[in-house]
Amino acid sequence: MKEVPLHAIAHSRAGDKGNRLNMSLIPYDPAHYELIAAQVTEARVLDLFRHRGATGCKRYDLPKLHAFNFVVDEVLEGGVNGSLNLDGHGKTHSFRLLELTIRLPA
Repeated sequence: MKEVPLHAIAHSRAGDKGNRLNMSLIPYDPAHYELIAAQVTEARVLDLFRHRGATGCKRYDLPKLHAFNFVVDEVLEGGVNGSLNLDGHGKTHSFRLLELTIRLPA
């Protein structure tokens, strides 16, 4: 097995709904869908954003699209209208998600 960052095998896009972060995760190759499903869990994504105050994470699997959608609660410091954060919309958080590593067969 070898460890690679998610950005080597997938792409992502992020947005916001109030104080919730919404991120897609889509593998470039559908063959990686099951590996991502097994390794990129709600708990792992929540841990990634816990330092930002995240309180929950829900993963929605979209197997016919070979994609995932993650919704992370309370991570945007109040959201676009309430946050002094430079990225109140959460657009850059998808890059943090893509820094996670995943184990692939060598």
